[in-house]
Amino acid sequence: MIPRKHYDIPIAGGGVLEVGRRPLVMGVLNVTPDSFAESPHIQDPDAAAAAALRMEAQGADIIDLGGESTRPGAEPVSADREFARVMPVIERLAGRLAVPISIDTYKSSVAQAAVTRGAAIINDVSGGRRDPAILDVAAEAGAALVLMHSRGTSQSMYAEAVYDDVVTAVASELRRSIEAALRAGVARECIIADPGLGFAKRAAHSYGVLARLPELADALDRPLLVGPSRKSFMRDALGDRQPVDRDWGSAAAVAAAVLGGAHIVRVHNVEALVQVVRVAEEIRQSA
Repeated sequence: MIPRKHYDIPIAGGGVLEVGRRPLVMGVLNVTPDSFAESPHIQDPDAAAAAALRMEAQGADIIDLGGESTRPGAEPVSADREFARVMPVIERLAGRLAVPISIDTYKSSVAQAAVTRGAAIINDVSGGRRDPAILDVAAEAGAALVLMHSRGTSQSMYAEAVYDDVVTAVASELRRSIEAALRAGVARECIIADPGLGFAKRAAHSYGVLARLPELADALDRPLLVGPSRKSFMRDALGDRQPVDRDWGSAAAVAAAVLGGAHIVRVHNVEALVQVVRVAEEIRQSA
């Protein structure tokens, strides 16, 4: 196996996120009424803050907080509504959460408010395409920036899932996102790349990317965040299960991501998947 590169990633607030020495676990915390992967949905700020603290206790290294569902077909929400969902949670976690908060948004105004209140990482599923001003926000805040590969919107992404070679295309399009971020003033060492499993990709594309992560890491020379958890591309293997019933499939995909050299894995069931990550990493280290 190719050794995983080590990176020290500056984050907003003056800290540094060390990645590569071991794979980090990003716990998903969606405060939306329509997220496809959670049941029940967490909308009460106190309950959401408590969930974040539980995930930290279970071994999460990062909490990824989102206020808008990006599942296929999801309707967009206004910045004001997204703000109202996520900001009370960030405020309740101030001074209580030891691990960094990542704000999962493509809106520059939401990202700006979040980093001002304590978020350290901006996680943009559009890779800076939907609202390029988010790149300026990341640059000014000194925040770590996750640029995910996607095409189109939640309504149109599958129509754009056409590739000659999916890994070559994902690498090329992520490089363009990285170059745009650099032009906006984001430091290269702040950038994390996410191949976007399930976004503008058919199941075969997502499996193909997951199987060829080392190629992608080599092409980009940036830490890789991989998020297979509970996604619908697993239907081909698991049948028509509800997202919350895909944790065993998620475990297999997360193990594959770790063995393939992922630096960060994004998961819903933190308690179970931390165990998977740790065992898969022992196997990788032994290899």
